[in-house]
Amino acid sequence: MSTYQSELLCLLEERGYIHQITDPEGLDALAKQQVIPGYIGFDPTAPSLHIGSLVQIMMLRRLQEAGHKPIVVMGGGTGKIGDPSGRDESRRMMTDEIIADNVAGIFTVFERLLTFGDGPTDAVMVNNDEWLSKLGYIELLRDVGPHFTVNRMLTFDSVKLRLDREQPLTFLEFNYMILQAYDYRELAQRYGCRLQMGGSDQWGNIVNGMELARRMDGRELFGLTTPLLTTADGAKMGKTAAGAVWLNEAQLPNYDFWQYWRNVDDRDVGRFLRLFTDLPLDEIANLESLEGAEINHAKTVLANEVTALVRGRDAADSAEKTAAKTFAGGGAGEDLPSIDVGGEGMRIGAVLTGLGFTASGGEAKRKLAENAVKLDGMTVNDPSYLVEVAPSTERKLSLGKKKHAIIRR
Repeated sequence: MSTYQSELLCLLEERGYIHQITDPEGLDALAKQQVIPGYIGFDPTAPSLHIGSLVQIMMLRRLQEAGHKPIVVMGGGTGKIGDPSGRDESRRMMTDEIIADNVAGIFTVFERLLTFGDGPTDAVMVNNDEWLSKLGYIELLRDVGPHFTVNRMLTFDSVKLRLDREQPLTFLEFNYMILQAYDYRELAQRYGCRLQMGGSDQWGNIVNGMELARRMDGRELFGLTTPLLTTADGAKMGKTAAGAVWLNEAQLPNYDFWQYWRNVDDRDVGRFLRLFTDLPLDEIANLESLEGAEINHAKTVLANEVTALVRGRDAADSAEKTAAKTFAGGGAGEDLPSIDVGGEGMRIGAVLTGLGFTASGGEAKRKLAENAVKLDGMTVNDPSYLVEVAPSTERKLSLGKKKHAIIRR
């Protein structure tokens, strides 16, 4: 039985999204009384977000599902500085053109998961560069600066991490938390925003924004954070040995995206079904109860549902068919990643690294020595092996039991 009364907090609680709330009773009461505009910010540091951001996007989807208004904030302004939270080093500086291109790429995922429009619960996407770029430095120091103390800013984990490791934290990055706090105040004024959500590492930044709005405008705002999302083995969501698991197809093929979810740890299946799919909770409970080889059915359902939400149902169906053909029939489905070795061929290690199956030549050599690499079903362990392909033909490369690719000429 939920401890809350509002549809919003009941939904978030039963799906496992809630870590901290600044004023649970106050937010619960407000959610029963009115439509709450709520926001989450995303810095456009790449043409796509990765699955580490998916829980936040799903939070906005749940907000809309419960009858409230999602506000997607693209950090075109703050992205020029970079959030130091959870980072050991400074982000690279981006031009306006790069930021604009990244925002356009990122929007494609939000377009699938949220309903945008002009209605009271329709989602909107805004760019904080719209107001931050117009904010004069003297104005910021005079009006906003007095509400922050350096003493308190130094206690933030994002700052302490860098200072404790004696790694540089630029004055530019130090200002990030002030600008994010200003975002919340600005959104409250422009859109009546009452709720900011984010990961647990954003708690301090969220509270800063609430306090700034209260001190400057007398507004009562709320904050809600999700638990730190890690896999059952303690790894951070969104990262694999081969790199980030991107949400956009241009950065990661549909099949690879599907495979990530199909290969999750058995212990993560139920939790991920609640967080990342719209399946009813009773159906999830049934899938979660499966044991032994039957849990693979639940993993396939997870892979299909997440891929359908993020990439579209056609992408999910095609990836599942490719997997069935590859694993069950020993064939090579059309969605498998591919590489062209040209008429002169390519060394096996370079093929593995070129496909992203290994991160370096050294790792490729280790996999070959472990007899983990097969070409057309035959084990290859010679790093100098030259992979050649006859004209108008294909070959199948496998690394272990889960990574497969097509080699073309």
